[in-house]
Amino acid sequence: MAEGCAWLARAEPRFARALDMTGLPPLRRRPDGFEHLLAAIVSQQVSTHAARAIWGRMEAAGLTTPEAVLAADDLVLRAPGLSVQKMRYARALAAAGIDFEALRALPDDEVVRVLVAVPGIGRWTAEIYAMFSLGRADVFAPADLALQESARRLFALEERPREAALRRMAEAWSPWRTVAAGLLWAYYRVETDREGVT
Repeated sequence: MAEGCAWLARAEPRFARALDMTGLPPLRRRPDGFEHLLAAIVSQQVSTHAARAIWGRMEAAGLTTPEAVLAADDLVLRAPGLSVQKMRYARALAAAGIDFEALRALPDDEVVRVLVAVPGIGRWTAEIYAMFSLGRADVFAPADLALQESARRLFALEERPREAALRRMAEAWSPWRTVAAGLLWAYYRVETDREGVT
């Protein structure tokens, strides 16, 4: 993070200003593998609190392996709180047979391609997985609304950049786009918290 932030601050004065405000963003790492992608699917489009509760019940029921998910009927998968759509996504991931160890060695674009081939895993989820679970330094998730809003604020844009525009904008931040995302998220937290101060 320190090396990437230093590079970004030299390349773009606005990142230097953000870094002065936020300090060095934390290195956000998560484990990789089936269980963690399944947890990401479970957490889609629900609150953090609801996602934790559902995932806790999934763990308690032993529904965190491909074998367990494939063996479970609808009643068993519905009991922790999975919707019909998320049951379908969980089964699709379980049946996909992804070689998670081999995934670690693939180029970033190939990681995203493999993951988005699974129903329920969109580009945002695949990019977040590559960033945090695989520790890739040069991946960006421009569909993230907090990144869009943070870029709008930091770069004084009239409106929030959409995914394609932010993806183009982030090209200038290579080879440290993951670090740029971390810095933008940290800046967003500082900026939105400052707005709440009266």
